[in-house]
Amino acid sequence: MTNYAVVAEGLRVHRGAREVLHDVSFAVARGSITGLLGPSGCGKTTLMRSVVGVQIVAGGTVTVLGEPAGSAPLRDKIGYATQNPSVYADLTVTESLRYFAAILRAPEGDVERVIDEVGLSTHAHQLVGELSGGQLSRASLAVALLGRPELLVLDEPTVGLDPVLREELWDLFRRLADSGVTLMVSSHVMDEAARCERLLLMRDGYILADDTPAALRAATGTGDLEQAFLRLIREQEAVA
Repeated sequence: MTNYAVVAEGLRVHRGAREVLHDVSFAVARGSITGLLGPSGCGKTTLMRSVVGVQIVAGGTVTVLGEPAGSAPLRDKIGYATQNPSVYADLTVTESLRYFAAILRAPEGDVERVIDEVGLSTHAHQLVGELSGGQLSRASLAVALLGRPELLVLDEPTVGLDPVLREELWDLFRRLADSGVTLMVSSHVMDEAARCERLLLMRDGYILADDTPAALRAATGTGDLEQAFLRLIREQEAVA
């Protein structure tokens, strides 16, 4: 399994008495972009939290970069951007990033690098509390990029961004993958699916499909990934 950055086997997660992830298994190749797609509430965030190691699991295993998820050796190898901002409203963008860079012991110059990568150079000295929603998302992504992590886990990173900024971020994701970084990117926007090398399509805590965009189109006989997803849902409902 050395070619895989993430391997999940039989993963189960409970929330109270309800099981929210049901015997989930998958593998993510190193240096790839894997899209985790599905409607809100399908379990994407819970799955990502399990990969990062901050989710209590009821069963199964998750191995990340050869270590159990959440173990100490992974702390400086994973960058995680949640849907909620991870920067402080009363600090400037630069001040916030310097704070996190000090905690991570990131290399000198890393703050300027990540600010430039996410396109916030003109807002570097602006208070975080004065940023727009899209700018705030990019500031949080900049935190995840500090220290040059081997695995990036990004939960809805393009929410609230205009098409130009979304295109710029996906160009950045591709450059990172080309340099050997592994990315897991969640979204409920199907037009982003075609940008990924592999897709995990989720619904109600199950993985409906785990394949390349081209293979999913071929298997469902559609030229559109949204229609492919809908067809998979109908097939699931037919055998339920």
